[in-house]
Amino acid sequence: MKTIAAVLHQMERPRPYAQSQPMVIEELELPPPAPDEVLVEVKGAGLCHSDLSVINGSRPRPMPMVLGHEASGIVREVGAQVRGFKPDDHVIFTFIPGCGACRFCQVGRPSLCEPGMLANTAGTLMNGARRFTGKKAKDYFHHCGVSGYSQYTLTMPGSLVKIDRDLPFEQATLFGCAVTTGAGAVMNTARVQPGQSVAVFGLGGVGLSAVLGAKACGAWPLIAVDLLEHKLTLAKELGATHTINASTTDPVAAIRDLTHGGVEIAIESAGSAVVLAQAYNATQRGGTTVAIGLPHPQAQFSIPAVTLSAEEKTVRGSYQGSCVPSRDIPRFIELFRAGLLPVDRLLSRVIKLEQINEGFDALDRGDVARQVILF
Repeated sequence: MKTIAAVLHQMERPRPYAQSQPMVIEELELPPPAPDEVLVEVKGAGLCHSDLSVINGSRPRPMPMVLGHEASGIVREVGAQVRGFKPDDHVIFTFIPGCGACRFCQVGRPSLCEPGMLANTAGTLMNGARRFTGKKAKDYFHHCGVSGYSQYTLTMPGSLVKIDRDLPFEQATLFGCAVTTGAGAVMNTARVQPGQSVAVFGLGGVGLSAVLGAKACGAWPLIAVDLLEHKLTLAKELGATHTINASTTDPVAAIRDLTHGGVEIAIESAGSAVVLAQAYNATQRGGTTVAIGLPHPQAQFSIPAVTLSAEEKTVRGSYQGSCVPSRDIPRFIELFRAGLLPVDRLLSRVIKLEQINEGFDALDRGDVARQVILF
């Protein structure tokens, strides 16, 4: 079958992307699903910094690649071996496919699935396949087992979570990455308790989701840190009790002064080793710093080693919010329905696939929290 997709052929094209056009709209071919695959009609796909980091070359991936890892859609066909999904099911994609059998999946940590990570790095589905065919019959690579910037995509059951049909796709899409990564880091990785002090560094879609999660957990004070005033204003509307503009104020000194020594939980969502060091230095003795962002692979994080023991401080990584997607995505959706996790506030605008390059310009400038392509 034919599908229209946005394809990245070359990383590190110059900005603005509206002029250099790194994402090229193409007509591709997809075969019928293999016995262990699912054909999904994509209805919504988000623009995330993890996609932007492939475009700008900070997360190198094989080319050409159909990008997009935060998406939702409708199952249209399933392979003969697939169980648990059927045509017309509404689904949210997860960007780490879970095999269900590796040592991490078996202990309830599918975000660390080894076969899933190897497949994502290789740009294939978890069965090793590359299903998109372009000009000259060249196989195109998949992004995170999702490739959401395509009208139709083939994926594996371990990349999907079934949801109710009444959730709008522009909202459902946000649960695939922004919410699981941000709110999940607060609730699963940091396990924030009512009354604990929390600071969130970096207020993109993921960081703002962390603010939402911390608010839902009863954090106080809840401090939001960013360089852009409009993001700080939105964070305040979403529940932050204090905001700090790091372009004019030293966030470490301000947080330590406000909290009399630092916050109990500091969450870094900027994808910067420098910001991660700031978050660590703003964490109190005995506190925990959680890293969500994805810095460049060559970036190094340096701290005074003695502080780990002498101050009993902890540094934790959080990938996909330490979530079990089949458990946590429905849980987050119910919190949204109850008004406790107003995810819809993260949606800055809805765009068309043809606007994708302009959309990444807006994301790169920090103009938006989340944009969703609706097909």
